[in-house]
Amino acid sequence: MLASRSIDGIRSKPSLMNTKSSLKSKRPVFLLPLGFGLLFLAVWQLEGFHWLFHLELYQLPIPSAIANAIRENSDVLQLYSLYTGSEILGGCFIGSFLGLLAAAAASSFPRMGKGGITIIASLNAVPIVALAPVMNNWFGAGIASKIAIVSVMTMAAMAVIAFKGLRSIEPASIELMHAYAAGKFQVFMKLRLQAALPHLFTALKINMSTSIVGAIVGEFFISSRGLGFLLSDQIKLGNMPLAWACIAIAAVLGILLYYLVQLAERLIIPWHAAQRKH
Repeated sequence: MLASRSIDGIRSKPSLMNTKSSLKSKRPVFLLPLGFGLLFLAVWQLEGFHWLFHLELYQLPIPSAIANAIRENSDVLQLYSLYTGSEILGGCFIGSFLGLLAAAAASSFPRMGKGGITIIASLNAVPIVALAPVMNNWFGAGIASKIAIVSVMTMAAMAVIAFKGLRSIEPASIELMHAYAAGKFQVFMKLRLQAALPHLFTALKINMSTSIVGAIVGEFFISSRGLGFLLSDQIKLGNMPLAWACIAIAAVLGILLYYLVQLAERLIIPWHAAQRKH
């Protein structure tokens, strides 16, 4: 019995040590960005950046002034945030879905598909400044044109990354599926799509960041609502605290959407190696 207790004690000690080491390893990961962010805001509030870059307060408002602008204009900012958020989500999911369809078609016909993916990838070379007036001319000044801009900007990334994921299958796995008399659709759903899921979430994370840029810049041209419209309008009026409030809200919106995609990734593909490390 003494021997068994000593063995149990020896077994339990490494587990406790592993738990403590894992907690110690997680603390710096959380505390370091938080501490850096608080230090950044403190230097900004104390006008350290103004002294360093020779800026005036009207050029770079301090965080307290931006917070006051958010509080005083909360109703308008909330309404415009929902409007811009609808453009971001609508355009991102439409563009990502079209990119996935293009990648699926290209993976089914790889000889012609590589050329098609290259053509789709060239959409990233089109500057948004040139794309926005065209889409406004095609779809009008409403929300549809901004969704179209975001869709075009996000389709290429999804198509390229999803095509790589769909083609990253071991030949032995495909031969095994064929040995079980699986058809092309079954191979795609059971093998290719499952293997490509990590790539799809990577593309979605990239597209979330790209969507914010597309929606904000698209609202600069012809729009009567949205954070981009308010940002452009307030810069013209010289109301920089409110303009910077739009920038801050857009940044927070981007972070929230990114982490929502990351949460969905952890729930849908917990088996992936990247998720087991967290």
